[in-house]
This record gives sequence, structure tokens and C-alpha cells, in this order.
Amino acid sequence: MGGLLRKLGSATTLAVAVIVPILLLTALPWWLLLALIGALAGWMAVTRTGRQAWSVTQVGIATIPQRLGSSSVVVVGIAGVVGVLVALLAMGAGFETTLRETGTDDTAIVMRAGAQTELNSVLDHDTAALVSQAPQVLKSAQGRPIASPELVVVASLAKKSNGLDANVEIRGIGERAWDLRPNVQIVAGRRFVPGLRELIAGKGASGQFKNLDVGSTLKLNGQVWTIVGEFDSGDSHNSELWGDTDVVGSTYRRGSSTTSINLRLTDAGAFDALKATLASDPRLKVDVSTTREYYNKQSENLAQIIRVLGTTVATIMAIGALFGALNTMYAAVATRAREIATLRAIGFRGLPVIVSVLLETMLLATLGGVLGAALAWAIFHNYTASTLGANFSQVVFAFDVSPALLWSGLKWALAIGFVGGLFPAVRAARLPVTAGLREL
Repeated sequence: MGGLLRKLGSATTLAVAVIVPILLLTALPWWLLLALIGALAGWMAVTRTGRQAWSVTQVGIATIPQRLGSSSVVVVGIAGVVGVLVALLAMGAGFETTLRETGTDDTAIVMRAGAQTELNSVLDHDTAALVSQAPQVLKSAQGRPIASPELVVVASLAKKSNGLDANVEIRGIGERAWDLRPNVQIVAGRRFVPGLRELIAGKGASGQFKNLDVGSTLKLNGQVWTIVGEFDSGDSHNSELWGDTDVVGSTYRRGSSTTSINLRLTDAGAFDALKATLASDPRLKVDVSTTREYYNKQSENLAQIIRVLGTTVATIMAIGALFGALNTMYAAVATRAREIATLRAIGFRGLPVIVSVLLETMLLATLGGVLGAALAWAIFHNYTASTLGANFSQVVFAFDVSPALLWSGLKWALAIGFVGGLFPAVRAARLPVTAGLREL
């Protein structure tokens, strides 16, 4: 019974020794990790045990070139984990950032009650007129409300990359849309003329789809349209084509109905009053939210899926890299068994041996983490891609390989290195001196 309790206690201690450092490594801010590294360096410089650990570590590092093949397995494996993790998370971050930058707190979007996206919302002309007359809506210099009744439809166009058809969002906008979105700039050609079958293409859509250059024509729902300009909004609207609301509505047989009405408020604090005003009017059955809130919701689900996918794939790869690190360090300990036993026979304790093996493994892990992070940044930072958005149309966005993601990848590398080195380190420290001295 006593032996069983001792084994259980040892297993519990080892589990804590693995889990706690992993949690700390993955949660630590960079400055605290640097502080811990400084404390470790101080311990090695000041204490006798620390100096012993540094001496053993130097010997282990010096033998890495003799084990270049097995050491490379650790570096390459961890680099793969970090590279894949950072790339996938950068995709989710880029998509989320693109949609988050689309909205503001001083603009609002009004849709049919219960509608989750513009594509499944319908507002009649009378509703749009009533909403635009709310007192919280900002007026232009001419005294007209800055409100844009908008109609969103989806068309299928060929992509430049593979020639296959994909959905692109066509947004019919009102004449006040330019006052509503002052960030939109025409970068080529001109604005469309209201009443004509003319479109302007977002910068992202122009880069992804064929026949969207200025001067090109395309057929939509049996009607020929001309691309007369290209705009840059710096947000998810770059993935759209814009035209006149009434002309888009007649082409797609929507009459005078729209899918939403976008408003500029007198200030950000007027939103609650606008919401109360619309809710108190029995003629209106609508939902209202700030554009920032609306577009944030559109990004939540896909961004969460990408984060879960990235973490899952990286975890599976991390397990493979972990076994590679274990095999490498077990082999390294086996080849140095006689050397370690000699050190212990002349007075070196077990702790310096454990620290030296851990430092060697985490050095290899750091090299792998830096390599993987560098590759992810070089290949994917600002890489442009597109994916299906909430309106079943392509949203063009750029991967965002931020310093925070690079730091997260490096922490994963350190955690893998710690676990990969801990068990071989404990084995080396526990190896009986007599058994080690008999090793060839």
C-alpha cells in the first residue's frame, strides 16, 4: 500500500511539474518571461548549483553539431507547428479585423425585425422614409437626412485565380452614401451616375474577380452594366460592387424595396435614443444596431471557427513534434549517460542535470519557433485571400500576422520544448551512477 501511495505521489508531482509550467509559458507576457530568464541567468551566475547547471549545459550544447540530424527533427517539427498555427490564426485575425473596421459607433443600420443579415431583410419605401426622418439622424448642409437606403444582392462572377464562379455582393446605395461613408475614395475612374447601369468595384473585388477593370462590361440578370470606377474603403466594402439603389432594384425586380437603411447619427451617444424612437413607432417593425456592432457579429462565427481549427491542427502537429523532441532528447541522454554519471560521481547533483537538458531542448524549440514564426510572417503577412461571408458572398481580406500572434507561436514552441525535455531530463537525473558508468 505504501509503495502504491509513493508511486501515486510521484505521478501527481510529475503531472503538476508538467501542467503548471505549460500554463505559465502559454499565458506569460513577454516582459515576465524575460524577467524569468534574467532570474535564471542570475541563479546560474551566483549559486554553486547554478554554475554546475551552466557547465553541464555548455557541454550539451557543444555536442549538438554531432547530433545535427536528430536535433533538426526537433527544430523543423516545432517550426511546422508554429508556422501552421500562426498562419491559421492570422487568417482569422485578418478576416475579423476587416469586418471590425467596417463599422463605426456614430452610424446605424436598420433592417427588418428578426433579420440577421442584409440579404434576408426587406424594407419597403415607406419604412425607409420614416426611419430617415428620426430626429437622431444627422442632417446635411442642405437640411436633408444623411441616410442611404441600400439593396444588397448577390451575383456570380469568375475569379481571376482559377476561373471558377464565386459570389460577389452588389450593393445599391443612395445618393447620401458618400456623406455616410467619407472614408471611401475613388482610386480609378469616377463615381457611377444615378439612374444609369453603372457600377464601381471595390479594390478587393477588382483584384479577385475578372472583368471588373474600369471600362469593362458585365451582364447581370440579363442586363449589361459598365464598370466606371474603382474605390477603396479600407474595410469589407472593398469586396463589393456599388451601383444606384433604384437601378439595382429594377434589374433584380425588387421594386422600391431595400434590404437596409444606413444612417449617420448626430453623435455616437444618440444611438439609444434612436433605438427608443424606432421601437415606439407602431408603424415600424425593424431592428437597429450600430454598424460596428453589426459587422462585429458577422465576423464572430467564422473567426471562432478558424481559431478552433487552427488550435486543433496545431495541437495535433504539436503532439508529433513533442514525440520527436522526446526521442531526440532520450537518445541524447543515452549517448551521454556515462558523462552524466561521471559528473554526478564527482559531486554534481541531479538538479543541474535536469536544468541542462531542459535548456538544451528549449534552445532547439526556440530556434524552431523563431524559424516557424519568420516563415509565417514572410509568406502570409498581408497575403490577400477571400472567404464566404455572412451574406454568402466573398469577403476579401489580408492575413494579419501580428506581433501578438508571433509571440503566441513562440510560447507554443517553448511549451513543446519544455515537455519534450522534462522526461529525458528526469531520467538522466535518476540514472544510477553505477549503471551510467558501465555505459559504453
